[in-house]
Amino acid sequence: MALVFQAVFSWATPLMEGIDAAATGLGGWVGNHLPGGAVSSFITDGVIAGVGSVLVFLPQILILFLFIILLEDSGYLARAAYLMDRAMRSVGLSGQSIIPMISSFACAVPGIMATRVIPNRRDRIATILAAPFMTCSARLPVYALLIAAFVPARDVGFLNLQGLVLFGLYLFGIIGGVLTALLIRKTALRGPKQPFALMLPEFRRPNLQTVFFQLMGRAKVFLYRAGTVIFAVAVVVWALAYYPRATDIDPALDANQAAAVQLEQSWLGRAGKFVEPVFEPLGWDWRVSSAVIAGFPAREVVVAVLGTVYAVGDDADEATLSQRLRSATWPDGSPIFTFPMVIGLLIFYAYCLQCAATLAVIRRETNSWRWPVFAWVYMTSFGYLGALLAYQLL
Repeated sequence: MALVFQAVFSWATPLMEGIDAAATGLGGWVGNHLPGGAVSSFITDGVIAGVGSVLVFLPQILILFLFIILLEDSGYLARAAYLMDRAMRSVGLSGQSIIPMISSFACAVPGIMATRVIPNRRDRIATILAAPFMTCSARLPVYALLIAAFVPARDVGFLNLQGLVLFGLYLFGIIGGVLTALLIRKTALRGPKQPFALMLPEFRRPNLQTVFFQLMGRAKVFLYRAGTVIFAVAVVVWALAYYPRATDIDPALDANQAAAVQLEQSWLGRAGKFVEPVFEPLGWDWRVSSAVIAGFPAREVVVAVLGTVYAVGDDADEATLSQRLRSATWPDGSPIFTFPMVIGLLIFYAYCLQCAATLAVIRRETNSWRWPVFAWVYMTSFGYLGALLAYQLL
């Protein structure tokens, strides 16, 4: 697994740079061939910058999926369930819970649906509540953006520091899920443990055709989300950032300064300032708060929101999103994205439940609103408290 996360960064970098260059070039070309105004800003800053900022992470997601599919097709994951039964029972679950939890590394929705094979209701609900803690593909773009921008790409022995941080975040999510399962089985879902039986498939070499089709299926799912949910949110955020148009901008300001004034006076800026006191103890300004709030329906939208927010301006194609985050400052000139703030933001995304689809499937699988509401309040509170402690202590 450590090798997997090393590959996520080292193998995907050239492909990501190519996608980023293509999106930047397309945005610049479109901006140069359209007259200035709402239409040009909508296409370049809303559509291209928003969706492009998510598509750039497709290579990393595909590499992660490739390794998981290979492990599954070889017959290893079924053996992992058997091997993990004793360890899972120590936290109140069974070996059958390991398959839904591993599946949740791709997406919590199929992972939660996979709990149907668990016959014991208490084990099933405990696994459902633990599954969203696993680091799904929606978190990966946020992790990749922040790690690439703020964690040095230096070697630690024969390993890469960025890969180590990503691996640590995955472990952080696993620990949160395990502790949640233990807590819930010791309190609200107390009951006897059931025996465990499982049919093990033969070990075999993965079928490359099967692996290819499954990988393409995962890619289509991600691109579908990028083309629907993420696109829709990016357009809405662009509208919130573009309107109402500021009328008192000093003509002496350059394009970046004028864009900052426009954002501050827009609907998005006003909403971010309204909730800023809630998130200011975490080190977030109104722009970060706005992006996080807009990302509650689907957490991967946050990257698109940040891409839209920091790309408003005529010269938006001259800097990448990472560079804009590094250069973001408070009014006194101090940087917003400091090391403690970034660590807190990563912890928040490791634990906060920002996925409407996951809440909907929890409601369907448990046939009650009690468990999805509990999961959202519990995980969001956990994420906020972790981010608060990280920022204030560091």
